[in-house]
Amino acid sequence: MELKIVKIEKPENLNFILGQSHFIKTVEDIYEAIVSTNPHMKFGVAFCESSGPALVRYIGNDQNLIDIAKKNAYNLSAGHSFIIFMDNGYPINILNTIKMIPEVCRIFCATANPVEVVIAETEQGRGILGVVDGVKSKSIETEEDIKHRKEFLRKIGYKL
Repeated sequence: MELKIVKIEKPENLNFILGQSHFIKTVEDIYEAIVSTNPHMKFGVAFCESSGPALVRYIGNDQNLIDIAKKNAYNLSAGHSFIIFMDNGYPINILNTIKMIPEVCRIFCATANPVEVVIAETEQGRGILGVVDGVKSKSIETEEDIKHRKEFLRKIGYKL
């Protein structure tokens, strides 16, 4: 077995969800879940098929986001993994809907942070062991940091 690190390549503030599923219809089910939950969201989805022709399957409603998803999925080439890139919305807007899709097994991350994916490669194929999402903690928040966090959440409309 060989361990590899695959960096997710994306524009700095672009959000994405990385997960694992188990069936070829994943791309279509994710598409339907997103448009029925947040019809204004722009997105691209790619899914690494893990049997048969072992293709990267893809779908979406924005060609740029589809292209970013295809590139990153192919770089990962980890069986049954999927990646969703989105604009005009955030992972929090669709995450529960994605988790409720019957063939979705797990979510590794939902973020706009820089991400490194830890991959195990064997003679058979590749699998995702986990992710490094963002940077190492620098300190513990202060009272001023708490105040800033609360103000920020209200500013962007996620709290009253």
